[in-house]
Amino acid sequence: MPIYKANGEKDGLKKYIVRVNYISDSGEAKQLTRIAYGSGAAKDLERDLNNSLKDKAELPIKKMTVQELFDEYIAFKQMEVKKSSIARMTDNFNFYILPTFQNCRIDRLSIKMLQEWKLILNNKNLSLSTKSGAFSCFKALINYAVKMEYIYKNPFDKADNFKDTSTIKKNMDFYTAEEFKIYINKVKEIAEAEEKRLNNLSEWNFYVFFNIAFYTGLRKGEIHALKWSDIDGSYLSVKRSITQRFGDLETPPKNLPSIRTLQMPIPLIKVLKEHKERCKKLHNFTDDFRICNSIRNTTLQRKNKIYSTKAGLKTIRIHDFRHSHVSALANANINIQEIARRLGHSRIEMTWNTYCHLYPREEEKAVAILNGLS
Repeated sequence: MPIYKANGEKDGLKKYIVRVNYISDSGEAKQLTRIAYGSGAAKDLERDLNNSLKDKAELPIKKMTVQELFDEYIAFKQMEVKKSSIARMTDNFNFYILPTFQNCRIDRLSIKMLQEWKLILNNKNLSLSTKSGAFSCFKALINYAVKMEYIYKNPFDKADNFKDTSTIKKNMDFYTAEEFKIYINKVKEIAEAEEKRLNNLSEWNFYVFFNIAFYTGLRKGEIHALKWSDIDGSYLSVKRSITQRFGDLETPPKNLPSIRTLQMPIPLIKVLKEHKERCKKLHNFTDDFRICNSIRNTTLQRKNKIYSTKAGLKTIRIHDFRHSHVSALANANINIQEIARRLGHSRIEMTWNTYCHLYPREEEKAVAILNGLS
């Protein structure tokens, strides 16, 4: 950002050319040139131009590639998030971002380049969640660069994430209380037959897993991580989670509110009490044993399909048992705040936005109350 002396003067003051280099929104290298008279005025003009460009967020202050930024960002995030989150971010960058932007300088990213990248992803056979996840990861990376003052603005702020306007959002899947009774009775029947036929207790682990899922709404990883020491009478404590992707890596739950203690209903207390007696037959049993021992996610979904088919029911996802838990409570008009607590949500808005449609309409009741006010 030099100041040059030039031929000429005005009112006795020497002429100066003030030139400032910057990168435009389109990613082009440009210059801004102005004339000033007198060295003091030239310095003031240079400062004003720099401030003007900074206000417009057009002046780069560090030259580094997207790859270099990503390497620094991941090293930083490893101190903040779980290993499973780092793996998801790394996959997004390696598969969808770095192939296009690896050697691109972050100060030359532009809205045009990002829109072209979106078109590349859109032409691939990718799900909406995959594309939007890649977009969010890339935006978070560039937000980090802004936070570190490597660049002044994030071009993603002018770009919209991927949207799907061509399909109707799928309704949430869940079992009603009656459907769950049919389902779990079939699971129990299969477990009893397996024990009698082969003296094998492993099928009972699935029976207990699905009971916990329905009666508590715990996440899959939270159920995998449960130990007998987490049960205290009628209370169940959620203290950890299991990520099978990294060899049954034990981590804290998803967030701080996910560390919670729930009162269990009588049916679940009975199921756990009976299962503990079975587990005590195992060699060297202690309360540090996992409640649902050695269940793999792939086997869990396969078993789920077998159970639902034999029960004559639709097959829902493992996570949909969590939705089933909420449905049972919402239809009994349980306060949304209590549901959020049981689910371990960090914000009640998240719970309401996801599950408000499960609450029964009370339009007639509301109108009756208002009618009584006249």
